[in-house]
Amino acid sequence: MMMTAADTHVSPIRTVEQILAARLDGEALSDKDVEVLLGATGQHDLELLFSAARTVRARAFGDVVFLYGFVYFSTYCKNACAFCYYRATDGASPRYRKSIGEVVEAAGRLRDSGVDLIDLTMGEDPRYLDDPDALPALVRAVADETRLAIMVSPGVVGPGMLRRLRATGADWYALYQESYDPALYSRLRLGQPADRRIRAKRQARRAGLLVEEGLMTGFGEPLSSFARSVSALRGVDAQQVRVMTFVPQAGTPLAGIAPADSLLERKAIAVMRLLFPGKLIPASLDVDGLAGLKGRLDAGANVVTSIIPPQTGLAGVAQAEADIDNGARTVAGVADTLELCGLVPATPAQYRAWIEGARPAAPAAPAARAGTAGTAAGPEARPRLAVCEAGA
Repeated sequence: MMMTAADTHVSPIRTVEQILAARLDGEALSDKDVEVLLGATGQHDLELLFSAARTVRARAFGDVVFLYGFVYFSTYCKNACAFCYYRATDGASPRYRKSIGEVVEAAGRLRDSGVDLIDLTMGEDPRYLDDPDALPALVRAVADETRLAIMVSPGVVGPGMLRRLRATGADWYALYQESYDPALYSRLRLGQPADRRIRAKRQARRAGLLVEEGLMTGFGEPLSSFARSVSALRGVDAQQVRVMTFVPQAGTPLAGIAPADSLLERKAIAVMRLLFPGKLIPASLDVDGLAGLKGRLDAGANVVTSIIPPQTGLAGVAQAEADIDNGARTVAGVADTLELCGLVPATPAQYRAWIEGARPAAPAAPAARAGTAGTAAGPEARPRLAVCEAGA
């Protein structure tokens, strides 16, 4: 059968400028659009991309950003992730477990400095994972002391533990996939089934927790693979999505990879903002320290993460020591950068209002009988800060 011109027609690939104009007019991004934007080069296209992301952020959040304190309370881990400085088999990594008292003291300092959330992070430490009471007790102590929102990053845990973490004061569960390319995932997270992590995030949502998902770039992955991972986030029920640039670590299988700059990370932050106007997207201090903060905020991020109190012996993840004891990774340390970007820190009350609006809807109540009245909050309602404009 003879093919006509219509049969062989292929839609032309749009330019960066065309894609962004359509997105700002309300058109959704296609998977191909995502790849084109991530592949943007040239100052003109990059400025258009970052400007569009800031516009979408302003529509959803105004000029408000959220600040996260970070407490890496145990650097012990049973896993051997190929990218991680704290992998189980690396004998050169600094190891410590902070006591509950030390964690509470650090969290109190972070609260007093003005953060909105305390991120309690650990490796998959058997001492905590084998004791069903240890982690809930820590969360309870920090929640009681600070009265702030709590994020927990304990690795993969079961539904019972997730419910206990929620009951003792946790609001968020952070668990990163790093890549949604099966081959690359297996290269990064050795011996850890991908579906187990995906299932844990779904269980966290059912337990009433918000979820943070994360990707990694800069370890030699093809752009097409990374673009598919970014697009795959549409199918993840996460209220915060992030991306971080891989930092090669001595003693790991990926130590020989040449360090990448942060450009692809910043482009991904911008694309995530265009894909998810109302989600939280972090600018981490853990890769490039304070020097890299402005570029990430200018790309559309609206959370500053990895704020660490100095002189506490607490480490970072990608950068174990950079900018910590000199005070640059503090609320005071980031203040000038926020002002330069035209952004202002939220109050803890504003942040609490956002997360309460983003929580999973409670199970539906029984239908009202005839002659009675009842209302229910719709699960599609999008959380918004009172100080912000309507979302994009």
